[in-house]
Amino acid sequence: MGNRMAIIGITLVVFSLGVVVNFKSASMKKKDQEYQIREEALMQQVEDEKTRAQELEEYRIYVQTKEYVEEVAKQKLGLVNPDEILLKPSEKKQ
Repeated sequence: MGNRMAIIGITLVVFSLGVVVNFKSASMKKKDQEYQIREEALMQQVEDEKTRAQELEEYRIYVQTKEYVEEVAKQKLGLVNPDEILLKPSEKKQ
């Protein structure tokens, strides 16, 4: 009788451990999936920032060119090159 109670006790302990391990395993799998999704999102952000950094570097190089200076001078200051002719529409008299 005592031997049988010991076997039942050990069986219950082993079963309880199995349930706990199974529960923790499911919990860990769920966390792993969440971390994988987060990792993918972060990797996408890294790629986006690399692309943005490349675009900013290209823009930095562009703003140091003569073409950029001329464009800003024309758009914002209304300046023209000495060899350009500026045509303005004539005012019609009515």
